Amino acid sequence: MVNTAHPAVDRVRDALRGYGLVPEIRWFDDAATTAPAAAAALGIEVGAIANSLVFTLDDEPLLVLTSGAHRVDTDWLGERLGGTIGRASKDVVKRATGQVIGGVAPVGHPSPLRTLVDVALAEFPVVWAAAGHAHTVFPTTFDELVRITAGEPSVVAP
Repeated sequence: MVNTAHPAVDRVRDALRGYGLVPEIRWFDDAATTAPAAAAALGIEVGAIANSLVFTLDDEPLLVLTSGAHRVDTDWLGERLGGTIGRASKDVVKRATGQVIGGVAPVGHPSPLRTLVDVALAEFPVVWAAAGHAHTVFPTTFDELVRITAGEPSVVAP
């Protein structure tokens, strides 16, 4: 039996409720730290997984919610955003989100993060995002992700 109590997951649940949502957080027996692992556990297409990736844009944290079906082109995206995108260290991720790599949720962070939401996620009626822990996910939609993150819909790779 998986322990379903965790402070980061509680913060995500509370944040979702704050947006008027009734979160359906699903716990896995094993960690699902990659999009293919999460998709396999859910029995869905990998493209319906909303990966929460933290980068830095000119040293400021940037959250990119991208479809599990492809990678972010950091050079191309940085050029579009007018800066340099780098990979955030695990310490930067933890400080910015209050969560650890592999379980970063779109919400539940200590303060708002600039967020881009991959338009490829709009192809799926339901997408699944991490809920603050590597053993958790919750269902949502592209439009809901944009709303609850105040995110910018964006292409993330050419």
